[in-house]
Amino acid sequence: MGKLVFVDKEEAVRRMDRWGGEGTPFFFMIDFDMEQCLVERPENIPADELLYSFPRAGNWAGKMPRLKEPFLWKSFPESFEDYSHSFDIVRRNIWEGNTFLINLTCATPVETDLSLFRIFVRAEALYKLWLKDRFVVFSPEIFVRIQDGFISSHPMKGTIDASVPDAGLRLLSDEKETAEHATITDLIRNDLSQIADEVTVMRYRYLDEVDTHDGRLLQMSSEIRGRLPLDYARRLGELFFRLLPAGSVTGAPKKKTVDIIREAENYSRGFYTGVMGYFDGKDLDSAVMIRFLEQEAGGKLVFKSGGGITFLSDVRDEYEEMKRKVYVPIY
Repeated sequence: MGKLVFVDKEEAVRRMDRWGGEGTPFFFMIDFDMEQCLVERPENIPADELLYSFPRAGNWAGKMPRLKEPFLWKSFPESFEDYSHSFDIVRRNIWEGNTFLINLTCATPVETDLSLFRIFVRAEALYKLWLKDRFVVFSPEIFVRIQDGFISSHPMKGTIDASVPDAGLRLLSDEKETAEHATITDLIRNDLSQIADEVTVMRYRYLDEVDTHDGRLLQMSSEIRGRLPLDYARRLGELFFRLLPAGSVTGAPKKKTVDIIREAENYSRGFYTGVMGYFDGKDLDSAVMIRFLEQEAGGKLVFKSGGGITFLSDVRDEYEEMKRKVYVPIY
């Protein structure tokens, strides 16, 4: 078994098209800018370099006992002034009509006595991935699933501390969160309509509870579904890449909003807010790479997080939400 080999977008599309048409299983991981892609058959992925655990696939099935002792976790968010500078760039573009929803993210330095590997094996998340000496991701967010000729997406927008009285009702009645969720649902519906017919919102604004090392969060999602063309399998890569980057971590309109993100954010997202997934020869399952801890040169750790900004957003509220998302789901 060799080392991991990353390829460009064109080669990734070719592999996904070929293996999709052949019904050959493969794993994939694509960065935000679609410049670094890993598309590989599962038997060619060395477990000492990359581990993944998804609902329907994985090369790690181990279970670890819960940590009995508290672990070190300190975060050092950027200053409110620095965040406000990025926020002002976004707000100016909103008022100029260049975007009406944008996902603004930050890289927050953290200190912990847990290694990336220990976080991977102990974290509770729907989708987990560990890349040796690079990063660990523990994502709750489905990107798209393909099953029996249908494609579905589950955009996740809106969070609240679950301990707040009437948390669910507050989240569902929050004007800003409602507007943001409606916008992203419409964006994803339009994205799916590029490659599928009969696109329908199946579930709108349902709530899930997520446990963290620092308490519980409620998160709001919707489900959108459409029917793929009969020949979708042999065009799997072509169709999949038409959906990228993921709408829930960019904004609307997508192309212009990505340009604004590059101006407003003072770091490179890399694989953060990219996508990862698995094709089993028939069905496909994938996730957005959020809840992301990265190891930089010299061993420094940064946690990447953010949230959606609309014309209703308050800079202080968004700053606090960004900080609240700097957590690991170990409890």
